[in-house]
Amino acid sequence: MKGELRGAPRVVRVAGAQMGPVQRTDQRDDTVARLCALLHRAADLGAELVVFPELALTTFFPRWFVADIAEADHYFEREMPSTTTAPLFAAARQRGVGFSLGYAELTSTGRRFNTQILVERNGTVVAHYRKVHVPGHAGHEPNRPFQHAERYYFEPSDEGFGVWDAFNGRIGMMICNDRRWPETYREMGLAKVELIVCGYNTPLQYIPDPSQDPLADFHNSLVMQSGAYQNGTFVVGVAKGGEEEGVDSLAGSQIIAPSGEVLAKTLGNGDEVIVADCDLEWCKNYQNTLFDLDYYRRPEAYHRLTSQRGPGTHPDGSPRG
Repeated sequence: MKGELRGAPRVVRVAGAQMGPVQRTDQRDDTVARLCALLHRAADLGAELVVFPELALTTFFPRWFVADIAEADHYFEREMPSTTTAPLFAAARQRGVGFSLGYAELTSTGRRFNTQILVERNGTVVAHYRKVHVPGHAGHEPNRPFQHAERYYFEPSDEGFGVWDAFNGRIGMMICNDRRWPETYREMGLAKVELIVCGYNTPLQYIPDPSQDPLADFHNSLVMQSGAYQNGTFVVGVAKGGEEEGVDSLAGSQIIAPSGEVLAKTLGNGDEVIVADCDLEWCKNYQNTLFDLDYYRRPEAYHRLTSQRGPGTHPDGSPRG
């Protein structure tokens, strides 16, 4: 083991900008104004990086199914920044604050992704991340009280999990369901990630198995705290919570240390800002000791991780013979 622990502090003050509901009839300009207000509130608290939720600009539209997907085009962004989101970028530049923002992306080639961007303090876009683990279903299921048709509206990214140099550290991104998969954190851990930002929309009613409903907050914390600890990284998970279009969603936004400890957590389910000082040097206390991956990992023993997709399938999902 290297044994090198934290050196001179590299502190970035991070804010989680939780949102309450965005209803179907809410205007995009008004929603952007809410984001700007949250950003100013975070800047007043000294934040350098503000993390917004998944699909922050719109209601969670995959809860409805439309036969012609083009009917949902108005929920998607074709460029970023756009005319509508320009005020958020301007506010960030004015305050010298960076941010991470989730939104629905429609590319110039017609591809649809659940996307998150990372923006530096000078307003430049550092990176795009597109959701890898897309949950839900791809067809119409009319017997549900509400749809979760993410697989209809979004294709899963094949770009993997990037880690970028920004905010004087190594920053990664993930979106909602990505946070439930240990591979997400480990992929970034292998790239020396120091801070992972994540936006999510999580209904409190899980239709396939209602017995999990009371455990939503516990499971949310469990996976992010475990991922943080096992990879020696800060994790910032930020919700769009509250009752949106009749569907109650989890709040519980939090900032988690490399030790797995929760440094800050929201109290309510509406618009709220939490902050924590994240000394990125703290990551070394775990990345260079218990979780020194170069020293301890045994990839030659993990052959199933890349040789099969599930217990009975090949990597492409076809049955194993």
